[in-house]
Amino acid sequence: MKVAIDCAGLSDRGRVRDENDDSWCIAPEDGLLLVSDGMGGRAGGRVASKIVVEALPELLRERPGEVKDLMTREAREGIEAAVADLSRQLRQQTRDAPGLEGMGATVVLALVRGSHALIAHLGDSRAFLLREERLRQLTRDHGVVQLLLDAGEIESAEAVEHPARGQLTRYVGMDGEALPDFRLLDLEPEDRLLLCTDGLTGMLGDEEIAGLLERAGKPDEACWNLVDAANRSGGADNVTALVAVARRVE
Repeated sequence: MKVAIDCAGLSDRGRVRDENDDSWCIAPEDGLLLVSDGMGGRAGGRVASKIVVEALPELLRERPGEVKDLMTREAREGIEAAVADLSRQLRQQTRDAPGLEGMGATVVLALVRGSHALIAHLGDSRAFLLREERLRQLTRDHGVVQLLLDAGEIESAEAVEHPARGQLTRYVGMDGEALPDFRLLDLEPEDRLLLCTDGLTGMLGDEEIAGLLERAGKPDEACWNLVDAANRSGGADNVTALVAVARRVE
């Protein structure tokens, strides 16, 4: 069975922030969907996420053989190498540009080849799959709050308002190796894939996200509805949603 994807993205600064530090891109020719949330204060966050969405597609294009077959170990190694190069570039920018100290960014991406999708991520931007009305989170946050949850020191209800929310343990531009985690998917017709920043998940619960994805007819409608709902719920952060819908190809 062959599938293709229709996709769209939308980003908004929200109702509280003066600037939008989120960035996203869709590169259909590469089968690439990408979302990034910058951090670093002042202009640093905006610069960081922009570098991610501009540089990472080019770094992946330099490795066409490695990322051609998503079922191989070489595909993951190729993405790891591209992300490592990107992280070094971001650290260099920090050293060369005054005022950008501490600049970094999350990344969540999907590479699609035929009926397969390979998800990679660093930080707390997330990927979700909606299939047959069931929403599954495909990523696990790289942050202090997730570590506390894993250790049983806090309950899930405490996570949203915890003071350590947003403190990341892995991200692009960090000291040391920036190693992404991966998830390989077999796509089915009508699957809905969501990549988003924490400005969405911090405002909306899984049930509401699932309902908005399910009810929307097209990806652009789903993106609009998700971003609008996050803003109506307070819009406390920049919010970005990228939605892909799988369809059968005859």
